[in-house]
Amino acid sequence: MKSYLWTRTLREIYDKAVALYQQGNRDLESYFTPEETAFLSSIGLRPINLFDWAEDMNASGEPDWNTVLLIAAARRDYFLVHQKGVTATSVTEATELPPKTEALDGIPWLPRIIKKARCFLEGGLCHEIMYGCAGDRRFLKEHDIHPADFLRAIWASGGDNAKVLAYVRRRTGDSL
Repeated sequence: MKSYLWTRTLREIYDKAVALYQQGNRDLESYFTPEETAFLSSIGLRPINLFDWAEDMNASGEPDWNTVLLIAAARRDYFLVHQKGVTATSVTEATELPPKTEALDGIPWLPRIIKKARCFLEGGLCHEIMYGCAGDRRFLKEHDIHPADFLRAIWASGGDNAKVLAYVRRRTGDSL
């Protein structure tokens, strides 16, 4: 796979996943060839990411291709630049995430989406949890933040939740 064409290859795999899901195929193991799986791995993605995006696209009409591409690009950049092409060795399980109702400085869901975004960037989010799920999309829409922009803010924060909080406050115009 030529790096110059990675977006085209990802689009073909995304379209394939959306079509398979639409046809009723729910067997993730049957979705991708070994070459497609290797390609996904080369850009820091896993088959479950495409499956989740296809599932949500079929169920709710989002994330659309442009959003998927931007999220994948953020993950790819983090994978290649920060992780130097080596994905996380540990997986964060659903039970390790903050509860959906937990708040940071009065903002519910923020601790949860911060942890999910960090884990997604690192490639260590368990199969049961999706970064960009309906709850995440609701939160991000409420705060007028694109899912890929949030990933980049997480990366730029260097692990400092106060910086993420300040970013969310700036995006929503809340100066508390």
